[in-house]
Amino acid sequence: MDKLNVLGRYITVSKDNFISLTDMLKAKDGEFFISDWLRNRNTIEYLGIWERIHNPDFNYGEYAIIR
Repeated sequence: MDKLNVLGRYITVSKDNFISLTDMLKAKDGEFFISDWLRNRNTIEYLGIWERIHNPDFNYGEYAIIR
C-alpha cells in the first residue's frame, strides 16, 4: 500500500488504487465529512462511472433515482 500526502495528511491508497475513506475522515476531523462528500454531485457522478466500469451487475435504474 502507498500513502498519498494531501496537504500534510497521509491517505492510504491500496494496490488496486482504492483510497481509504477512513483516513480521509481522520484527516478532516469531522463526522459529517463522508456524508457531505457522498451528497456532492461530482462524487455521485464519479461513483456512477466507476460502477459502470467495474460492476457488471450495476443497477442503472437505482442509480438514476439517486442521481
